[in-house]
This record gives sequence, C-alpha cells and structure tokens, in this order.
Amino acid sequence: IHAWVILDNHLHAILAAPGLSRVLADFKRHTARRLIEHLQTENCDWLLNQLQYFRAAHKAESEHQLWQEGSHPQAILGDEMMLQKLEYLHNNPVKRGLVASPEHWLYSSAHEWLPGSTPALRCDPWR
Repeated sequence: IHAWVILDNHLHAILAAPGLSRVLADFKRHTARRLIEHLQTENCDWLLNQLQYFRAAHKAESEHQLWQEGSHPQAILGDEMMLQKLEYLHNNPVKRGLVASPEHWLYSSAHEWLPGSTPALRCDPWR
C-alpha cells in the first residue's frame, strides 16, 4: 500500500502486489463480510436494506452487495505520474469540501509524513 483515502462512498488506493486482481477480490470479500456483520450487530437495518435492494441481480450467492463490481487499475509509469496520482488521491476530500487541507482528513495517508503523526496505516515507500 503506497497511498490511500477513504471517503463516504468510495476509496482510492495506490497498491502493488503480485496477483493484484486476486488481492483486490480478497480485500473486497473480506471487508464486505466484516462490514455487513458489523451493520447487523449494530441493527443498521436501513443500510442493510439498501445493500440488499441494490445488489446486482446475478449475485445470487449473497444477500447484500457492498462493493461495486470491478476496479479501475492504472499502471503508474514513473515518479511524475506517481506524484500526480498522489495529489489527486489526497486532494479528494478537499475537492469535496470535507477539509481545507489533505492532511486534515483522518482517513487518508496524506498526514503520514507530518512530524508527530501517528498514521492509522503505515504505507510502503514508492520504489
């Protein structure tokens, strides 16, 4: 994990792994299972109903659908492209009007390199 940001209705991440498509599928399956269990424990029936109602018709093996199908992977071809992707990713909460500066968003790797910060998830260095 090189960078990440979680927003109210989506997330962005810069990831690298052998078999990345399998890693993403496992991530989606695991997080969906755990989040749905949490929603059931908290009796969030209204949200569970939404996840059930908007489930894709061909998803017969599951009662709910948390993640949209597919992902949008892009190869990062160099440092300049990496900086562009990092800026886009970390500025997402700013563009949506949630914070004034990227490092103010708690659910992001933007604040990881600030002095004295204790990041929620330590990222791997690029290269």
